[in-house]
Amino acid sequence: MKEVFRFKKLDAYTTSVFTPASIALHLDYADRFGVSKMFVANPMTQIKLTPDEFREHNNKVIAAVKQHPDRFVGQFTVNPMYRRESLDEIDRCLDAGMMGTRLYQQVKINDPVYAPILEKLASLNILIFMHGECQMGVGGYKMKYDVKKVPTISTPNDFVDVAQRYPEAMFQFAHIGGGSDWECMCKTFEPYPNIYVDTGGSNNEEYMIDFALKHLGEDRLLFGSDNSLYQSIGKIFASELTDSQKEKLFYKNYKRILNKGGFHVD
Repeated sequence: MKEVFRFKKLDAYTTSVFTPASIALHLDYADRFGVSKMFVANPMTQIKLTPDEFREHNNKVIAAVKQHPDRFVGQFTVNPMYRRESLDEIDRCLDAGMMGTRLYQQVKINDPVYAPILEKLASLNILIFMHGECQMGVGGYKMKYDVKKVPTISTPNDFVDVAQRYPEAMFQFAHIGGGSDWECMCKTFEPYPNIYVDTGGSNNEEYMIDFALKHLGEDRLLFGSDNSLYQSIGKIFASELTDSQKEKLFYKNYKRILNKGGFHVD
């Protein structure tokens, strides 16, 4: 554990249901592994995500951050199907001190309906974090395999499409360790420097981190747990990353991105 505590850490992907018990668990795990800040939002949900619903979700995040401002940093969710309400909600959440997005599967990221949301976030230099998957039967990828998921989940090709359309924007594809085809993700994203990945998820396949480093480089990898801190930290220390590369992954890369948007964290 001495080796683990040598590196300062920002967790770019924490989810919570924001009960007292879940908050206490997050803080306990963060203390055990030396995570100074957790960037937190609600977990992915199958609901329609109406304006009332996304405001309610974001209010839970804001309340938790107020309780633990030294540990939690809030991320907000919106639904681009409600254009005006979403744009207003971005302003409200930023005024409340939130520092980025947590977008889900109500609409694919490259759907034109997202344009005003993406343009606003890009103009503010805010990292656009969206849930993504890459496996058979998901989001149009080899759909003859029906895994009973909605077709609006964003895939790597959807991210590439929107990253080409908005080269000035910064995108975070969630959890390469989340059970999807991480080799496909990394190879697909390789030519697009404005797509970043986080290492979150409970899957620990050997060479995942080294493969990501080879294809994406040391400046595009972010540390995220997706609430799997044992696995997410363990796979970093099982990799061949140098100390300087670990420093970037655990802390410096995400801090650099946040600074572009005028956000500052310790």
